[in-house]
Amino acid sequence: MKSETIHLRVLDDAFWTRIFVSGGLGFSEAYMMGEIEVDNLEGIIKLFIDNLASVSQVSSAFSRLAATLSGLSNAFLGQTRSKARLNAIASYDQSNELFKAFLSQEMMYSCALWGEAEGGVHGDLNPELAIGSDGLEAAQQRKLQHVLRQARVRPGHRILEFGSGWGALAIEAARYGCEVDTLTLSIEQKNLAEQRIKEAGLQERVRVHLLDYRDIPREFEHAFDAFISIEMLEHVGSKYYNAYFKLVDFALKPRNATVVVTSSTFPEARYSDYQAEDFMRRYMWPNSCLPSATVLINAAHTASQGRFTLDRVENHAAHYPRTLRSWDRRLKSNLNQDAIAKVYPALQDKAEYDTFLRKWEYLFAYAGAGFLKGYITCHMLTFIRANDTPSDAL
Repeated sequence: MKSETIHLRVLDDAFWTRIFVSGGLGFSEAYMMGEIEVDNLEGIIKLFIDNLASVSQVSSAFSRLAATLSGLSNAFLGQTRSKARLNAIASYDQSNELFKAFLSQEMMYSCALWGEAEGGVHGDLNPELAIGSDGLEAAQQRKLQHVLRQARVRPGHRILEFGSGWGALAIEAARYGCEVDTLTLSIEQKNLAEQRIKEAGLQERVRVHLLDYRDIPREFEHAFDAFISIEMLEHVGSKYYNAYFKLVDFALKPRNATVVVTSSTFPEARYSDYQAEDFMRRYMWPNSCLPSATVLINAAHTASQGRFTLDRVENHAAHYPRTLRSWDRRLKSNLNQDAIAKVYPALQDKAEYDTFLRKWEYLFAYAGAGFLKGYITCHMLTFIRANDTPSDAL
């Protein structure tokens, strides 16, 4: 096995305090603040994952002291400049301009499916392959087609979607001849999704609702042929998995109906209802919670009182690292400081902007290492009604 050499340079001694007090979270903060330089960010995170057991033992020995020091720091030092900057960058992620800089044309903010045409999941790492582009559009289009095949949609079907994104799935389903009701909590996403739907000439087939999934109307009862949700379950929380699937059961027709959900997941051995704060939960998605595949399968069975049968399980984790590498390259090439500063004027400051950019670099490396090492996975689950014919879709 080929060894990897990783160089880390400490530029500010505040790094050592962060590591002592906050461990992995402190490392991410030090990187975002520019207190360290790393020539292989994903590599050092993989090294951390490989040594997680021993790191955890050391961490537990100091956890109480670290918590005390952190509390004293907050009490006596208050909101330091570095804390203020880190808190600020956590709120700069609502702009459509940001996501346009690194997502594919379809604006899918989820795992792509890479095929032979793009050189597979490692195609971007092979210098002998001349693809002509990074292949992200083709891989995301393949994922959309795959999801719709699994959902067994036909012209005239009505689809319910939780988590609109920017309308990619709804637009593709409408092109199939389906009607789509899609839910989002983001005004920015709703506005851009409706614009894109109108540009595609599909506004008569797609309705975008600014609505919490728990508030779906009574007229949705048994009105839909298929339910689809792409990487939205991470934001539901373990307390609500049963309620989520109960509403899906409520909305789907009693016969010939299909459920397709995708979600980043924890392997069963690592899943817990309580998930400690880490980089993701602190700076990307506060209050998010990764389920496990088994937890979702059990919730679907319990909530539907056995009316859902598991039809297919797929693990797409191998496809995520290349998706993240593609996003990273696109962000570095396309993000324009002046454009994003029009939305968030504070990002006119170079230090603020650099911290913001390093946060996204850290996300892509952190998640990529997690998927590569099997620390996190990504499942697609397909359910059908209990008496329906199993799918033969590939």
